[in-house]
Amino acid sequence: MSSLRQIRYFLTVAEFGSFTAAAAALFVAQPALSRQIALLEEELGFPLFERLPRGVRLTPAGERYRVRMQNCLRELDEAAEEGRDLAHGQGGVLRLLHSSSTPVPVFLPWLRQLLAQVPRLRVDLDRLSSELQIAEIAAGKADLGLVRLPLLRRDPAVRLLPLPPEPLQVLLPTAHPLARRVALHLAELAPYPFVSAVHRERGGLARCVADLCLQRGFVPQLAPVLSRKTAMLDLVAAGFGIAVVPAGLAAQAGPGTTCRPLLDADARTEWAVAVPLQAGPLAQRLLACLPTLEADGDDWPATK
Repeated sequence: MSSLRQIRYFLTVAEFGSFTAAAAALFVAQPALSRQIALLEEELGFPLFERLPRGVRLTPAGERYRVRMQNCLRELDEAAEEGRDLAHGQGGVLRLLHSSSTPVPVFLPWLRQLLAQVPRLRVDLDRLSSELQIAEIAAGKADLGLVRLPLLRRDPAVRLLPLPPEPLQVLLPTAHPLARRVALHLAELAPYPFVSAVHRERGGLARCVADLCLQRGFVPQLAPVLSRKTAMLDLVAAGFGIAVVPAGLAAQAGPGTTCRPLLDADARTEWAVAVPLQAGPLAQRLLACLPTLEADGDDWPATK
């Protein structure tokens, strides 16, 4: 099988059109260079060069071989460079998952910071429920995940790194009677239907909100149309009901909605970064960009 050294020797001879000049450029003895080219031609089964009184000239087959080998060599060099970049966290693909209650604008500043450090990086984003994120990361199909707590299922191959708690806000239709209030308590929401519901096999935001309501003695009423995704913002705007959501998600709500802060001290949602036990270099770089101190209320988007 042709060696990489033989291919490089061949391309150098083709470039210079001379064994003597190529040998000097490669810092090898000319007989050794000629021997390697002869072995390559023997293995390929066809001559690469026409030997001339002064130098050499590529045969038609040799010219075709040169074109293909130049492309192959370029791909080999690029593969080696990409491998070095990935090994040192300087490039590659980072597969990042996030829950629907964590919209991209919430963590976009972290990605900008990472991309400024690693210009050759590509980030592949995918939205997935917190429970399914754990399974994907454990299976090696993703590098990191942004999950909402609580989680009903864990995996020993995945660890959770807590992020600063995010305040919860109530999202109301603009015509709602509570929209005139400056701030609210969770208990005041008991008479009104919610556009989200708890999934029996999942934790996350809906379960967190339901648990908070149960602690205040009521079960959230269900609106006629429900969603566990960001579509609940549209449902609130359409007047189907209300929603208790993280501040970052509330900031994405469009016209027809009003956000109000909740006065309850425990009206906060816990979230975390899910990482494999052996995080790769790119994942480690992103972890270094994440906040480590508890955020003040002013750090979250202003209420509408």
